Amino acid sequence: MLCCCSSVDFHGFRPPSLSERGGNSERSLKVQICRRRTMFMAFAARHMGIPLATSISVLLWATPVHAGFLSGFSGLEPIPGPQLPEIDFLKKWNEENQKKYAEFDSRFKSSKVLKELLEKSKLNKERNRRIIQDKYCLRGAEWGVGDCSTLGMTEEERDTFIKTLKKNIKE
Repeated sequence: MLCCCSSVDFHGFRPPSLSERGGNSERSLKVQICRRRTMFMAFAARHMGIPLATSISVLLWATPVHAGFLSGFSGLEPIPGPQLPEIDFLKKWNEENQKKYAEFDSRFKSSKVLKELLEKSKLNKERNRRIIQDKYCLRGAEWGVGDCSTLGMTEEERDTFIKTLKKNIKE
């Protein structure tokens, strides 16, 4: 059965008439179903037609797409800036400051405090390296792997070796 409603307004909805509302007959049920189908199809055509048409036109577009005006542009870095005027007062002041900073740096590099700190740093670095090495050696001895493996030792030799390693770690 071909479905169409006699009067459909702009939105695809027509309120049922009094005879259609009250009757439970098969004909009024068919009319209601027909009206709902028509409303849905009008809604679907309106709201799905534009995106579908847009998608098809993009897929079937014949001309190639260009990257734009920035393709091949290396950036602003290679473009030299404008030459600024040199002010003698600022140039002289900058040179004096550079001399002061160089003098302060040389004085600091030759100071006793820096020498003491560098010596402590070297000692701490060696001590920390030894502590880490002893921890890994102890772990290897307990697990029986690595350079400090206790495989092939008797139980007594193994226990004394591990006690010696633990003693070295605590010191």
